[in-house]
Amino acid sequence: MRVAITGASGHVGANLVRRLGAAGVAVRAVVRRNRRPVEGTGAEIAAADVGHPDALRRVFDGADVVVHLASLISILGDRGGAVFRVNVDGARNVAEAAAAAGVRRLVHVSSIHAYRHDAPGPLDETAPKVGAHEGAAYDRSKALGEQAVLEVATRTGLEVVIVQPTAIIGPWDFAPSRMGRTVLAVARRRLPAVVPGGFDWVDVRDVAAGIEQAARIGQPGASYILSGAYRPISDLLAIAARIAGVRPPPTLPGWTARAVAPVAERIGARLGKEPLVTRESLATLRFGRPVSCAKAARELGYRPRPPEEAVADAVRWFRDHGYLRP
Repeated sequence: MRVAITGASGHVGANLVRRLGAAGVAVRAVVRRNRRPVEGTGAEIAAADVGHPDALRRVFDGADVVVHLASLISILGDRGGAVFRVNVDGARNVAEAAAAAGVRRLVHVSSIHAYRHDAPGPLDETAPKVGAHEGAAYDRSKALGEQAVLEVATRTGLEVVIVQPTAIIGPWDFAPSRMGRTVLAVARRRLPAVVPGGFDWVDVRDVAAGIEQAARIGQPGASYILSGAYRPISDLLAIAARIAGVRPPPTLPGWTARAVAPVAERIGARLGKEPLVTRESLATLRFGRPVSCAKAARELGYRPRPPEEAVADAVRWFRDHGYLRP
């Protein structure tokens, strides 16, 4: 199997490249600019942007499977249209380029955010998707991105399998990710307080394993939720603090967090940086529905580990790779 991976320099990409390489799979790591996370892995490294279809066709040439990871995560709205350009138009470009290059299968890595979270009961693949005019921009973009790749599949015959991870944590987090930045802030004693709430958290290595199995045996046209387990964010950050040898920060009352978020957004805008806390992120952390990965377990053999292990290993990875002082 020859696999091309867009977004290979991201958190999931860095783990997936290493997992597939260790399994003897020929990997082409497709990056925009940053090659560091995939250097030394044995993967062929190629440059392409999801906004450039011709470049995508060239880097997909000879691949049996394309894994589409490149995405723009946002907790600050559409960012002037960038979220939809990357997550919807970019996804469509990838699917069309894969079909044009003769690729057999596309594994489209979407998100649990493609689903509406307000319906009762456990969330599984039968839940309704976010509508075109509902919810946060990121959520809408992920639902529309899925629709875009499935439309290409119907038109071209490309096999498409969709996977939908929950909130991802774990090692090989070069950027680092948003949760990685939060873990580092705790470990460096730079997070004065934790916001209330929780989510379903999944180890990045289990997401990579689920993607690999989707590439090998997933059913064309199927979606698979790759979840872990629900935990309050304060519990996970307490583990990060313990592994780092520092005191965990206190948890803010809900009303205080809601008052702080708009201020953090304004400060972030002035500094040109995305804050760790926004009104959208607080809304996400109010999510309390159980998330089922039963379908992925049944059809892909998916078996996630506890999120506590993911957080502990993330802190150790940051320490071993110079992000934290010994």
